[in-house]
Amino acid sequence: MTFSDHDMAQRLELTEARSNAAFVEARARIFPKSGAQWQAIAGAYVLFDGPGSPLTQTFGLGLFEETTAADLDRIEAFFAARQAPVLHEISPLASPTLLPLLGARGYQPIEFTSVLYQDLTPASAPEPPHSDIHTRIIGPEEADAWASTAAAGWLEEAPELTAFLRELGAVSAQSADMTCFVAEAEGAAIATASLYMHGGVALLAGASTVPVGRRRGAQAALLAARLHHAAAHGCTLAMMGALPGSQSQRNAERHGFRIAYTRAKWQLLREGR
Repeated sequence: MTFSDHDMAQRLELTEARSNAAFVEARARIFPKSGAQWQAIAGAYVLFDGPGSPLTQTFGLGLFEETTAADLDRIEAFFAARQAPVLHEISPLASPTLLPLLGARGYQPIEFTSVLYQDLTPASAPEPPHSDIHTRIIGPEEADAWASTAAAGWLEEAPELTAFLRELGAVSAQSADMTCFVAEAEGAAIATASLYMHGGVALLAGASTVPVGRRRGAQAALLAARLHHAAAHGCTLAMMGALPGSQSQRNAERHGFRIAYTRAKWQLLREGR
């Protein structure tokens, strides 16, 4: 059994950071005028994907290197130059010197994420449910169709975000080392999911099901397909993120995931210096 400790936190956070960096690189390639780019500062990934993008933030701050005031000066200048908010995803296993530093500069926590994990071997990966759902990995030429299906899964909850989510999905599908899966029923796509692998860690994301395809086991089938694929490619740890107490977290725990830690997002709300 792998226990939640500093070494695990480094593996999990690095995997998510590299996944997001690959997305930013894809954005820059597909939309050269977007200004998307990222830098490594004090061991953290500092990412810009547009002022309103959920990927515009840092990952791994205080987890790989000690963070100083001068480091935060550089990071804050990076975002200020791009007229973007300053946001940091902070693991509770980061250096304990980081939080007083953030507090003194005017940061406040604004959001929490449950980071979940499970040990993974080819034998432990779940069997796909017995149903009429067929899962497969999409080809490069299917990126736009995959993105449209992913966006359609949020149509009822957030119709105003359809175009934004479709573009987000299209960029994700074209990110380096991202593997995108689709679930089909009667030949029609009803659900999507994605997988990113790094250093033996499999990051599960991109789960979306169109309204008419729900409660048919599509996401259970996609979870099994991704875990089998990851285990077959040498991954020994799987991870995902969820809103604390959400249905997504409960579903993950039902399938054997455990909470590694609860991560906080900190935002610079005022100048505290």
